[in-house]
Amino acid sequence: MGVFSIFPARASTAAGEVDALYAFLLVVGVGMTALIFFFVFLFAVKYRRKSPDEPAPKAIHGSLPLEITWSVAPFLVMLVMFAWGTKLYFQNYTPPLHDTFDIYVTGKQWMWKVQYPTGQREINEMHVPTGRPIKLILASEDVIHSFYIPAFRLKHDVVPGSYQTYWFEAKEPGRYHIFCAEYCGTNHSDMGGWVTVMTPYEFENWLAGGTGGSMRDQGEKLFQQYGCVTCHVTDREGRCPSLLNVFGHPVVLDDGRTVLADEAYVRESILNPNAKVVKGYKHDIMPVFQGQIGEDGLLQLIAYIKSLSPPSPRSGKEAVPAPSKGSK
Repeated sequence: MGVFSIFPARASTAAGEVDALYAFLLVVGVGMTALIFFFVFLFAVKYRRKSPDEPAPKAIHGSLPLEITWSVAPFLVMLVMFAWGTKLYFQNYTPPLHDTFDIYVTGKQWMWKVQYPTGQREINEMHVPTGRPIKLILASEDVIHSFYIPAFRLKHDVVPGSYQTYWFEAKEPGRYHIFCAEYCGTNHSDMGGWVTVMTPYEFENWLAGGTGGSMRDQGEKLFQQYGCVTCHVTDREGRCPSLLNVFGHPVVLDDGRTVLADEAYVRESILNPNAKVVKGYKHDIMPVFQGQIGEDGLLQLIAYIKSLSPPSPRSGKEAVPAPSKGSK
């Protein structure tokens, strides 16, 4: 891109497509602006009143074909922008079903806390390999943040009280800036960091060093510590639903709705279990953990619950879950 380029490097597989859409928007915007000003000046000169005695021109009441043309043509151009942007939005914000590497990112005034499934933790630093889809699970401990990596052309707001996900695939090894793109307080400008893109071999070596236990293991300890195991037993005979083969599958609720057991559903079920009660189970059995477990602990519990649902066979289709009462 050059030293003096106004654009950062294209370091992800999505960057080129985003730049192409941006270039299209820029060309259309500049072109339409130039065309409008050209005709404004042309008409101002050509149809100016050349002398005080010149009679006023006759009123023109319009031309239906001309009005249709200048209404339909811009509409079609805008439709191309909409379709192109929609395609990129769903492409970039819908993670692949298989082979993703999950990284958990928590925003807090004024830092980014990063956790890896293998247990490593970082602050304002993130390591990823090339050639593999990376799925980010984003959370906030306080206010709205926005996780932004310009070189990847991807940004997502991080809203407290919920989880957001998006994905990318890095293609160029190097170090790239991380920013918070949402004003989040007095030290907002300091809330940045770096993502280090490594070759797969280097990344595997980095993962192998220095861990205090995987997120799954830490989540299992919390599962035991908070007494979850006493009700969520694995034989489907407990007071609460079993968590085996639940994550990633549909869940039937007592009001007849069906929801997907994803990160957001599990988080809500821990903090406010009566919000969505599984069909066949009673209200007010599970205690409310709001204010007792931090976002880091919630992410570890989610990692453990994920591990209780082995991934589906890589056939391109989701495995059909066995019939059950549902689950939290």
